[in-house]
Amino acid sequence: MHSFLEFEKPVAELAGKVHELRALADSGEAVDVDEEIARLQVKADQALKDIYAKLTPWQKTLVARHPDRPHAADYVNGLIEDFTPLAGDRKYSEDAAVIAGFGRFRGRSVAVLGQEKGNDTQSRLKHNFGMARPEGYRKAVRIMEMAGRFEIPVISFVDTAGAYPGIGAEERGQAEAIARSTDACLALESPNVALVIGEGGSGGAIAIATCNHVAMLEHAIYSVISPEAGASILWRDSARAQDAATNMKITAQDLIKLGIVDEIVEEPLGGAHRARETVINRAGSVIEKALARFDGWSAQDIRRHRRDKFLKIGRTL
Repeated sequence: MHSFLEFEKPVAELAGKVHELRALADSGEAVDVDEEIARLQVKADQALKDIYAKLTPWQKTLVARHPDRPHAADYVNGLIEDFTPLAGDRKYSEDAAVIAGFGRFRGRSVAVLGQEKGNDTQSRLKHNFGMARPEGYRKAVRIMEMAGRFEIPVISFVDTAGAYPGIGAEERGQAEAIARSTDACLALESPNVALVIGEGGSGGAIAIATCNHVAMLEHAIYSVISPEAGASILWRDSARAQDAATNMKITAQDLIKLGIVDEIVEEPLGGAHRARETVINRAGSVIEKALARFDGWSAQDIRRHRRDKFLKIGRTL
């Protein structure tokens, strides 16, 4: 069974009944429950459809943070062949919050950047819950500079609550590292494509998402600050995160209207975690199409396109 969120409780109850009936049938009891299972399954599917047809921004935030949602490593494993990870920033250390390396994507060489949250306690601690330190962004800069030197496109998988705000990170120049990474994105002489797969939080996200083409999964979020942090600043009450999420325009549907993202990738009913392979393949098709658009473009035109894209944001509001 799937892990259900609080607002999915009606679906969870129906799914529980289906599970109980299937267990009864498997136990060898002389009871015909197929018809009842089918009826309940149809009811559960309809309930899920009704819920996801009218998700609030806060509910989308919860879906974007779902623990079973596919992470950057899943997209790399599903889309990138012969992936060779590279470690370290050549200045301080390795940061496992950022996956970086080179591989092949549907016939073309690519550089890959991804913020990895981890999927269990041990891996989440290893990857620092996807919150990168300065060395993670400096590693990203190293990869982008290498990709630009050899005219290799860059693919970024964005999924972070934000850059790590710890004392050590600040001492080692967190803000400067984020700015350098953003600048490296803008200066890149090969095309880059970003896909927000979960949370796109603040400068931690924009540092690898300042790209020619920015796509978002249907239930991902992308914002300057998390709803909880925004509520703490605006109302000094993090419990008002739902109000903040509603007012911050953090959903893919809001952001495409504002011209901040370029494309929305449809998720399977109930979220990406319910059909991981399907959503990864859809993401691959979007990335492939976006990269193909820049085939034959000069480095100067690629940089100009990226610069103009970001300069236009906010001008038509």
